[in-house]
Amino acid sequence: MIRFLSIRLVRLVAVLIAITIVSFFFLRLIPGDPVTVRLGEHATAQQVAALRASMGLDKPWYEQLGIYMVHAARGDLGRSLVDQEPVAQKLASYFPATMELALGAMIVAIAFGIPLGIIAAMRSRTLVDAATMSLALLGVSIPVFWLGWMLVYLLSVVPSHYGITLFPISGRISLVYSVRPLTHLVILDALLQGNIRAALDGLWHLVLPAITLGTIPLAIIAKITRSGMLDVMRSDYIRTARAKGLSEWVVVTHHALRNALVPILTIVGLQTGLLLGGAVLTEHIFAWPGVGRLVFDAISNRDMPLINGCVLLFAAVFVVVNAIVDLLYAAANPRIRYGQ
Repeated sequence: MIRFLSIRLVRLVAVLIAITIVSFFFLRLIPGDPVTVRLGEHATAQQVAALRASMGLDKPWYEQLGIYMVHAARGDLGRSLVDQEPVAQKLASYFPATMELALGAMIVAIAFGIPLGIIAAMRSRTLVDAATMSLALLGVSIPVFWLGWMLVYLLSVVPSHYGITLFPISGRISLVYSVRPLTHLVILDALLQGNIRAALDGLWHLVLPAITLGTIPLAIIAKITRSGMLDVMRSDYIRTARAKGLSEWVVVTHHALRNALVPILTIVGLQTGLLLGGAVLTEHIFAWPGVGRLVFDAISNRDMPLINGCVLLFAAVFVVVNAIVDLLYAAANPRIRYGQ
């Protein structure tokens, strides 16, 4: 296990270094001059030259890359061209909202996807199986932006016409509540401060965005769970467990599901990495102040340092989440031996 952890850590660092280098060249290849964006088209030649020198853009590309790598290693990702705020500081303030949304979406996906997959596998080739997999196919096929707008319209706008406030339309929490940021996760902060009403309000704001973002992972997890369970249920040890007189619940949960967890963990890790990478459309629809919305604004403003910082954050999150999933394989399946 120690050898595996060491190899995984080295690979993680190597991938992050490679991504940092690629993002540097990506930043250079994007059309547009950051100096012009910052100063405007009417800046004088002296102003342009002075700013280019202060930003290090007058140096050869390899010197710029070295400076960029050193600054990135220190956590300095530059400053936003719009408000001159450090990119790392902006990411730190926006990422907790994305984390809260992604975790909520993944909870929805796991809580419904795995049971639906198990039910479909246990009722294979029946009407229940066909209906479950049809819903999964529908969940994968529905565009996120359409589902988000429909949920807002049907569960927020329409009830408001009849004087009913069913679900909030946007934001993380109502303005009537004031929660002191501790972890910057609104629901957790409210619970830590004993403000149950604020925690419930934050949870209520999370419902529609989490359902919107979690629909596609839910459908994928359901299909993978069904496929894995069908393979496991045909195994000899399942027949042996049933022959011993074990209840169907014990056979399914303690024997079949545990041995089918490896592919499920894989897809959960991949989907969690993608969700934490930023849900641009969902955050834009629900005015959720996360990294996805930050990326949307950065692209609109051609804020290259901020775009680059977001790319690095997405990549780092994806790599770290998948490394954690690899470690969970041993707990799910003891037959896996790392370092061999």
